[in-house]
Amino acid sequence: MTRQRTGGRRRPLTIAIGLAVVSVIAAGCSSSGSSSSGGGGATQNSATQNGGGAVAGATVPTANLPVLQTVGKGEGQLNLIAWEGYLDPKWVKPFQQQTGCQVNAKYAGSSDEMVALMKNGGGGQYDMVSSSGDADLRILYAGDAHPVNVKLIPSWKDFYPAFQSPPFNTINGVHYGVSLQWGPNVLMYNTKDFPTAPSSWNVIYDPKYKGQVTVPDNPIQIADAALYLKTTKPSLGITDPYELTQPQFQAAVSLLATQKPLIEKYWSLASQEIFDFKNGNATVGAGWPYQVSTLKADKFTIGSVVPSEGATGWADTWMLAAKAPHPNCAYKWMQYISTPQVQALQAVTYGETPDNKLACPYMNKLQAGSCAEYHANAPASFLDSISLWKTPLATCDNGQNNCVPYAQWVSAWNTQVK
Repeated sequence: MTRQRTGGRRRPLTIAIGLAVVSVIAAGCSSSGSSSSGGGGATQNSATQNGGGAVAGATVPTANLPVLQTVGKGEGQLNLIAWEGYLDPKWVKPFQQQTGCQVNAKYAGSSDEMVALMKNGGGGQYDMVSSSGDADLRILYAGDAHPVNVKLIPSWKDFYPAFQSPPFNTINGVHYGVSLQWGPNVLMYNTKDFPTAPSSWNVIYDPKYKGQVTVPDNPIQIADAALYLKTTKPSLGITDPYELTQPQFQAAVSLLATQKPLIEKYWSLASQEIFDFKNGNATVGAGWPYQVSTLKADKFTIGSVVPSEGATGWADTWMLAAKAPHPNCAYKWMQYISTPQVQALQAVTYGETPDNKLACPYMNKLQAGSCAEYHANAPASFLDSISLWKTPLATCDNGQNNCVPYAQWVSAWNTQVK
């Protein structure tokens, strides 16, 4: 997600802290990336291109906090903010049995909600968050994440290089968590209604499907419209769906406003989209591989595709809260969730691409052909078709101060689109 994810990446909130951080970052600052927020087997240069990273003139308030040097006995509890589906009993129960750390889940429905829950370093309540690229920098520059000692996470060395120290969770050499998995926001369709897979996102803007379309309730959906317009209206000159000038931004917002009569539901939780497809309320829409795999497991006639225009997507991080009450259990979780076996299990269950390059054989044991299906054997080439989420800033990556910042995305979504 967010992305609103499994079971749900939910409705983005107009959150003071989130918008304040964006404003601080946006005011005369620029990120080091240009188009997305991570990269599979890509080079570090690609990862820098695809991220946020250090922001000129801004510092991470928690950068100098001391990191754990050894992992001690677990505290018995671990409070996690997560996308639904990221804490599946298939891998949570073995972790609890192995470590004695009882996992308590708080499912968030959107990146904005995650930013809010992480306010004040997690408030001394939450230990970690499975944040996405459109939330990472807001959390970091608000001082809500704690530096992490990756030397205590053995499987970190087996990550694809681009995910070892990516700019969305590592600033000036300081890590604030460990990369997890990444994947696309796909076009979903009922195969009974679409015997042939749609080749373009144009179906979710087609009046023919009025009342049958479902998309996430999320301001970052504006980037999906911009990505579509990048191909279909090249005269707009869109090069990055997260870096939009005012005319480009307004074109994307206008497209989404015309889409509104077609919408059956702006879904807040992935479980809502699953319900709507199962019950025939929706026949086509934007979603995640999680919904697709869940529906397929239930023998529903669902298909998915990354259309010709490409897709947006996410790269997630298990980020440590600045005031994590159970740091030893948090490190045990990072150690566990980074192993190739667990990465493979989550990848196959959720339908995303693991960051651990050793996960492929385990994926194929769990589900024949899944390594290739989820592009874990060729992540760099697959990444070329995905524009991973990042926080929209006022200062474009070319240094010009004419891009529309995230606060305006939230406002436009709530007042012009919906």
